[in-house]
Amino acid sequence: MNKTKRFCAIALAAMTAATALAACGAQPTTSTPTASQGGSTTTTTTESTGTTEVEDPLYGEGQNGAISLKVWGPDAAQAILKEQCDTFIENMKPYAPNGITIEVVPQGEDVAATQAKTDITAAADVFGFACDNIDGLVKAGALLEVTGAEKDFVTANNSESSVAAATVDGKIYAYPETGDNSYILVYDKTVVSEEQAKTLEGTLEACKAANKKFIMDAGNGYYSCMFMFTGGLKINGLVDGVQQFTDYDEDKVAKTVVAFQSLFAEYKDTFMSGEASKVVDGFKSGTVGAGIDGSWNFSSAKSTLGDNAGFTILPTIKVGDENLPIINMFGYKLLGVNAQSKFPNTAIELAKFLTNEECQMARAEKLNWGPSNKVVAESDLIKNDAALSAILAQSANSVPQTGLAGTFWTPVGTLGSKIIDFDNMMDEAAAKELINKTIANVKDE
Repeated sequence: MNKTKRFCAIALAAMTAATALAACGAQPTTSTPTASQGGSTTTTTTESTGTTEVEDPLYGEGQNGAISLKVWGPDAAQAILKEQCDTFIENMKPYAPNGITIEVVPQGEDVAATQAKTDITAAADVFGFACDNIDGLVKAGALLEVTGAEKDFVTANNSESSVAAATVDGKIYAYPETGDNSYILVYDKTVVSEEQAKTLEGTLEACKAANKKFIMDAGNGYYSCMFMFTGGLKINGLVDGVQQFTDYDEDKVAKTVVAFQSLFAEYKDTFMSGEASKVVDGFKSGTVGAGIDGSWNFSSAKSTLGDNAGFTILPTIKVGDENLPIINMFGYKLLGVNAQSKFPNTAIELAKFLTNEECQMARAEKLNWGPSNKVVAESDLIKNDAALSAILAQSANSVPQTGLAGTFWTPVGTLGSKIIDFDNMMDEAAAKELINKTIANVKDE
């Protein structure tokens, strides 16, 4: 077959695939893989005129037997992940004549990232991870770069911030899966009114009046970063692996830290530091009125409180004469393709499928996961869901969880623990000393 006929055969196969699979998004890549993707590129496909030899990066992987993939995903998503993988297998039957099998294995995002960095050959072909792990995964050579049509798919369909979270040094290395990896204020509407929930002072006062607790994990760097971020401190990526910070007003950050400590001390019988899961536990026992909780617990809060479940962006805190919006850490969950996968092109198609509009919509509906997909984010499903609309709104008052050193968490968690040490109240001078020490420890550890 000459080059012209070969091109036409490829084009016809691509159009056939697009027609059959447009609704579900499981369209095979039609471009030849790069050297980093690997895989065979020659196979046989049947057209209306008969069997013709064509070049295609996906088909060739199944020539010598069935394609076998492994997927890692969190416990909560196992059922829907298996369902979506089964749909992918069914959709791909015409393009994988020897069959595709997919093993779905429970694996939390943090553990998945750690294992992939440690031994990528033992990792799943497709695995989920939190975006703050992407730098380490890229450095370890664990992720296949997203190029060509897949890069266009990622950038066209997902929010700009989620694409940025999947990018390292100008190159995309993952497929955005969610746009909700963060936390907001969750409250019992019978305890805290919508108006009171707008301020931290009002929320604490409402909980105190009802003899209920307010919970946040103040000794955990993931949450305690808000004490400095609210005052204007922000992270600014990594230089040679060392955490960088933006320029900031030291006086303002110190005043903000003091304001948090003073307010918590004023309500020390109401305030309680504890894991985010204790918020819903407290709703169940009737001991908690409100707390700082993450998107992963929204479904539990809804099932526990029903129509009385309240969700809103993090409240303001009064610092001097200003009511400052509380600034938090906002991240994204991503799907990566194992750079050592034996079936890289099929794994690419699976990652693309699992992060498409339809799959993200289904997970938003069934798991209450906030989407990175732009169409889903603007859907009535999200707009009419108080929890998901609040978590997406919080992203405007947040610091992206990207370009983050692993040394960040412990020192910032220590700062949080000192803020809730009410036996050692700080003035602004002491707060400045603590802030400077925290930043030095983040850089030096």
